[in-house]
Amino acid sequence: MIEHGQIIAEDAATVGRGHAERLLPMIAALPDGGRAGAVLVDCGPGSFTGIRVGLAAARALGLGWGASVHGYSSLALLAASFFAQAPDEQAIAAVLEGGHGEVFMQHFTARPFAAVGGILSLPPAAALAQLGGGAVGSGVKWLRPIAPDLAGKEALPVARDALLLPPDLLALAAQPIYGRPPDAKPMPQP
Repeated sequence: MIEHGQIIAEDAATVGRGHAERLLPMIAALPDGGRAGAVLVDCGPGSFTGIRVGLAAARALGLGWGASVHGYSSLALLAASFFAQAPDEQAIAAVLEGGHGEVFMQHFTARPFAAVGGILSLPPAAALAQLGGGAVGSGVKWLRPIAPDLAGKEALPVARDALLLPPDLLALAAQPIYGRPPDAKPMPQP
């Protein structure tokens, strides 16, 4: 929970499975049941199910509480956190595990903090070819087998780091950022 730009309460867990079962009880355990005037949610890219569960919960809480609901990108969050810990760095690629053996990647500059290009979903070798420097995120572990000397840090997005993002990156629509087109295709209608 954030109040006047300060963290007043938080709970976090790395959950491989069971997002739906764990998320709402974690929120309910916060002061005042987590009730807030605004809800900020990770829109992805990331775990397909995890992102959808988080967005559904955020929208439901926003509706129930009469609160605004906005989102942010997990890739931007990783980059902002990296720059806060390494203030002399000028650029980084945020890299997250994607589906189908690919990684999601987006480049960022520190000053001004900005995305350079869009989100890419690439096989690790193709991501390395476009890296051009260091990397941060859970996808680093997919790059290291190919490039053991890679300048990179494995990390997961941490919600409290949302305080590091500029206001325009905290105002995304509360909808999923998938990072790649869906594999399922609608059946043609007769």
